[in-house]
Amino acid sequence: MKKHIYIYSPSGAVRDKAAFKRGVARLQALGHEVEIDTAALASYLRFAGDDETRLAAIHRAAASGADVALISRGGYGLSRILAGIEYKKVAKAIEQGMRFIGFSDFTAFQSAVLARTGAITWAGPALCEGFGVGGKPDSADGHGSGEKRQPDEIMEACFDDLLRGQGEGAGWRQHKVSGAVTATVSDASVALRNAVLWGGNLSLLTSLLGTPYFPQIKRGILFLEDVGEPPYRVERMLTQLLHAGVLDSQKAVVLGQFTEFKLVPHDRGYKLATVVEWLRQQIKAPIITNLPFGHVATKVLLPVGAKVDLLLEGRDAMLLWGHL
Repeated sequence: MKKHIYIYSPSGAVRDKAAFKRGVARLQALGHEVEIDTAALASYLRFAGDDETRLAAIHRAAASGADVALISRGGYGLSRILAGIEYKKVAKAIEQGMRFIGFSDFTAFQSAVLARTGAITWAGPALCEGFGVGGKPDSADGHGSGEKRQPDEIMEACFDDLLRGQGEGAGWRQHKVSGAVTATVSDASVALRNAVLWGGNLSLLTSLLGTPYFPQIKRGILFLEDVGEPPYRVERMLTQLLHAGVLDSQKAVVLGQFTEFKLVPHDRGYKLATVVEWLRQQIKAPIITNLPFGHVATKVLLPVGAKVDLLLEGRDAMLLWGHL
């Protein structure tokens, strides 16, 4: 099952060239044709080329006719070029079957595409952190690489299912909860139908509030993840979404993985579980935890902008979107 995969860099510069090469080699070993954008390894300040270079890369990806447009890495950079993206070209490519895949900084692109066109993109791995793991990084900036690691089997299986047109959902088990929350959440049987799945990186999504690139989704299913943000900053961003009326208008909020932060003595027991408990007191919609998605090796692929069903039975959760 050979697919045409276009690799481009719309955000941060690729510092770990070894991870980039390993990722390309891995995709080729899986039988795919890999096309690398001419500016994929460009560098300007912290970015993969200046703004015009990265905009041109997005538009080349959309015009490539590839089955998949896969980002090389996240970082930062998409927010500052959203006004320059030719959304009609992106939507046309998606209509013709192209899947735009990425996460982290890519949330800005996905949110803007959804807000401006309603088209579906896919939250999933980037080339370097997903397929390029293993071996030593080129530099200290080689985030996510490590000796003896291999691409995660579940991530690769989900990626393969998408390319084959077989991926129709994702299931997982929520974290245990205690006290009064248990009776209302852990023992619940809930079916939420026909709701738009949207979201991604919490920091990126929050930064788009009040802009034309923030999707105006009501009665949707909002999924969130982040990296390097301690619990109090996660709560602060959730509070902003709460005060803006975003959280109250959703059918459910699904929390993915929040990783790579450090608690300090001043926290005095204030942790992510505290934030989740607080959030459950603020809104009526179910708060679902432990979605296998975020800055972690094991991640499912999620259709941003698609209508999905969310099924809950005790701690077991499942998102279903059928054939897309």
